[in-house]
Amino acid sequence: MSVATRMHIEAGSSSAVVSAQLRKNESLVDSIGEQLRAEPPQFVVTCARGSSDHAATYGKYLIETFAGIPTASFAPSVSSVYSVKQNMRGALFLALSQSGASPDLLASAKAAKQAGARVVALVNVTASPLAEMADDVIPLHAGTETSVAATKSYIATLTALVQLVAAWSRNEQLKRALQKLPGQLDEAWQLDWQDGIDALENARNFFVIGRGVGLGIAQEAALKFKETAGLHAEAYSAAEVRHGPMAIVNRGFPVLIFTQDDRTRAGVDDVVTDFTNRGAVVLVCGKDYDNAINLPSVSNVVAATAPILFIQSFYKMVNALAIKRGYDPDSPPHLRKVTETI
Repeated sequence: MSVATRMHIEAGSSSAVVSAQLRKNESLVDSIGEQLRAEPPQFVVTCARGSSDHAATYGKYLIETFAGIPTASFAPSVSSVYSVKQNMRGALFLALSQSGASPDLLASAKAAKQAGARVVALVNVTASPLAEMADDVIPLHAGTETSVAATKSYIATLTALVQLVAAWSRNEQLKRALQKLPGQLDEAWQLDWQDGIDALENARNFFVIGRGVGLGIAQEAALKFKETAGLHAEAYSAAEVRHGPMAIVNRGFPVLIFTQDDRTRAGVDDVVTDFTNRGAVVLVCGKDYDNAINLPSVSNVVAATAPILFIQSFYKMVNALAIKRGYDPDSPPHLRKVTETI
């Protein structure tokens, strides 16, 4: 699984990126966290597209479970297409972007600021219109990312969210988890997911399942299957997949499941049982199950940061899977690095 595409090289550098990012942003994020405690937002709004929006899903669960503040995803078209003004007085508006240049995201951030929100941008390109517009900027420090498929910038976004929430909530468990994260990312990168490649090489349609802080990682994995390996994958919460989608699962249907060790685990256990009883090909990362293909994961990790390690191992696998299926993961058809939607 060591095909040295740009995607492989960039994803493999995530540990170094995260180590530098945490160090460079520490005082900045501590200051923002202190300000958020002094003037707590009434609610949080996230705004993003693509992989950044999947990171926002992860951030929603972090904020709601550690800071106790309701968090919702904002539809950029409300501002950029419908031009409808929102009341965001007292809101924290988190704009997540690799490039900081998408017109709809810029329109949304501008409208949010005018509507009374505090705009914080998590952005990789700090010399960007979004960074210039925001009240606060948390740089991702991922460096140049040349592969169309975002990897290290996605992991850097997840880490920035953890660092922000840890500082805001003064949660010592999250802070300790961040200290261990660079080394754990290295460990996750070394794990062998060849069994996953073998199981999915000839797949056509399948599900990717997560729950809680793992849902955004499932969404990201499903996107990467589509854009790098030409596979149709759909992401679902373990709580939602049984409400309709389960009807198409039969013998041989592949399912990839991510499960961190928190209160969502019991529900995931039930879903794994349902899938295996139907004869599905079940791949699981995070826990070993009977009648499943158990993909290795880093042990003794905090549940909130486990999904970051899952996606690191996944990136290595999906890169190799794409090559095996005859695709170039660096240059997916019909896609480009910066998508300027309105």
